[in-house]
This record gives sequence, C-alpha cells and structure tokens, in this order.
Amino acid sequence: MSVMERIQAEVEAHPIVLFMKGTAQFPMCGFSSRAVQALKSAGATALHTVNVLEDAEIRANLPRYSNWPTFPQLFIHGELIGGCDITLELFESGELARMISETQTQ
Repeated sequence: MSVMERIQAEVEAHPIVLFMKGTAQFPMCGFSSRAVQALKSAGATALHTVNVLEDAEIRANLPRYSNWPTFPQLFIHGELIGGCDITLELFESGELARMISETQTQ
C-alpha cells in the first residue's frame, strides 16, 4: 500500500481524524495541543489521531495529499477541515460541536 493509500485509508476509516505532532495524551506542539483540546471540548469522543512524528512518510506526503502545508490537520468524514486556527475558530463559533455531534449520530 502506498503512503497516499495509507493516508486515505486513515481518513476513510474514522469519522474524525487529526494528523498531529504527538498523541492526544501527549501532544508534541502547542498547535496540536490546542486542536485536541478544542475537539474534546466540542464533544469529540471518537477522535482518532495519527502521530506524524512517528511516520516520516505520512509527515512528508500528507501536505501533498491534503494540499495543506502545516500540522495538525483535521479531517471530518473524509473532508479536510483545516489546521489549528480553523479548528479553534470553528470551536469558538459553536460550529465544531455541531460537526462533531453529526459524526456521532450517524
């Protein structure tokens, strides 16, 4: 399986996927930490994370797959939502909680 196929499989296998530096329990950068906190505060219980620091191929190719240059990267229902700033904006507006509740009722 190519790295692009592995990325696609991760995105399709889980309703909420965060490609981040570190893990949800031990984020390795402030942006990843803030994104995880926003997701949890918005009600995400089925959050799947991928530590890009443990997989150089994913870290190198995810920006090409998503056309998004930075980490973290949030996908909901296979669609790129964005990085930390967008995740925080959606959280503050209440939109992130709505998006997450839709994933958990389907």
